[in-house]
Amino acid sequence: MAQPPGQVQGPTTFSPDGYWWWDGAGWKPATSPDGGWRWTGQAWIPAGAAQPARRGLSTGALVGLVAGVSAVVLVVVAALGYVAVSRFSSETPAVIQTPAGGQGAVNSIPCDQLEHTQVHYHAALQILYQGRSVSIPTDVGRTGLCYYWLHMHSGEPGIIHVEAPADRTFTLGDFFAVWGAWGRKSQPLDSGHVSSFVLAPDQSLVVYVDRGSGEGPQPFTGDPKTIVLDDHEVITLEISPPTIVPPPAFTWPPGF
Repeated sequence: MAQPPGQVQGPTTFSPDGYWWWDGAGWKPATSPDGGWRWTGQAWIPAGAAQPARRGLSTGALVGLVAGVSAVVLVVVAALGYVAVSRFSSETPAVIQTPAGGQGAVNSIPCDQLEHTQVHYHAALQILYQGRSVSIPTDVGRTGLCYYWLHMHSGEPGIIHVEAPADRTFTLGDFFAVWGAWGRKSQPLDSGHVSSFVLAPDQSLVVYVDRGSGEGPQPFTGDPKTIVLDDHEVITLEISPPTIVPPPAFTWPPGF
């Protein structure tokens, strides 16, 4: 059987079964005019010869590939779901679970969503290190969502606001405990420590308390944590030497 004459052009697009080809206008049999030859997409072969395997994935392989990809997708989705559920259902430390805004109660002093007015007065705290005044954070005891009963306000350096729902005794130790809870870092107060200051062997802590009674600052020789906070009281903690005698006067802003 002679091959098709040279002028017979092989089709460029044929059907999956190899029996039809596209001539630009419609599908036609992929055979030579005499029916003895069939176009494979690459060459003419005798019409009775087996169709050469075409490159590409078989139907079975394609189905297997799709199934494999689907399984991987399902595994990834399940893993993401597990991570999401675990993240939000796992136990959170109690200090973060408080609805007040992330700060837990300390010394039975909670951080409430609103400021209280039933008990409201002010004391002042000064810290001196080697004769120089030390700045105290003016946001102590306040977060974006809550207020401790002992706190400070920006623009009012050194002033401790005592605002509680009922009368009780508050001490300087309570304020340092609130300071530590608020800043998530312990703020010790004793003969060898004042907040982040650790006294050297040649240093000492000198404490003065001015009760606002007109007597002026008086030395305090006991445990500074036990100093009771009173209205218009000024407490001075001096890390010496040198010791400033008397300690610097505290100026109350108008309205206090």
